[in-house]
Amino acid sequence: MHGTVQSVTWLTPAMVRVVLGGEGLAGFEAPVETDAYVNVAIPPEHAPYGAPFDLEHIRNEQPDELQPYRRRYTVRRFAPDDGQLTLDIVVHADGPGGLWASGAEPGDVLVLTGPGGGYRPDPTADHHLLAGDESALPAIGASLEHLDAGAHGTALLVVDGPEHELDLRHPPGVQLRWLHRSGNEAADERLLPDAVAALPELPGRTHAFVHGEAAEVREVRRHLLGERQLSRSELSCSPYWRRHMDDEAWRGVKRAWNDEVERDVA
Repeated sequence: MHGTVQSVTWLTPAMVRVVLGGEGLAGFEAPVETDAYVNVAIPPEHAPYGAPFDLEHIRNEQPDELQPYRRRYTVRRFAPDDGQLTLDIVVHADGPGGLWASGAEPGDVLVLTGPGGGYRPDPTADHHLLAGDESALPAIGASLEHLDAGAHGTALLVVDGPEHELDLRHPPGVQLRWLHRSGNEAADERLLPDAVAALPELPGRTHAFVHGEAAEVREVRRHLLGERQLSRSELSCSPYWRRHMDDEAWRGVKRAWNDEVERDVA
């Protein structure tokens, strides 16, 4: 499956919105989950092939160094009426995904598979907690838009500064709090865990979504399960990335990390 770039819009200095469309998306199923994602395939520089391409063929015919980079991006929006797929992509200066997105132009082609996903706000919950950084913003934005008008909750969002904030549509009963990094890594690592820990007692049954940097997510998870006594079934928690690791290195240790995290709270 592949999508053809229809438009590219910078939302913040570090996030670009890429809208895909075209016949290559025929058969793409509208996701039910608000954290739905697609896996994209980006050829390395000087690859002897270009998009669109057959992933299975490339996997079998090309050496390891010419295999496409795989990246996972949240489906910010999919419009079945016109078949357009919107991806909001965080741009890192040295990441292949961000480099592709920052240089994307209408007519470019992106190979992808999916969608997959696992979370959608429970409309019967008394309270919703959504917490994360830029990597989780697309899923949090989509989730806020799917909440009932009378929903209550809190969204804690970590970004680099005011210019990185987004205008997110949300019910009036959901409070949005933007947490700005200072540039002090030790302090910045504590922004999200400390903000969650400082919340007053969560009213009633809380459905929580916590995604972002691995160590921060782990700390929040430990607090919510251990001190707040949230049920595991009421918590969607996933480390999208890990500080000081590129995506390839993180994927290499992520399974072992998740196994270790599962043992944090009995």
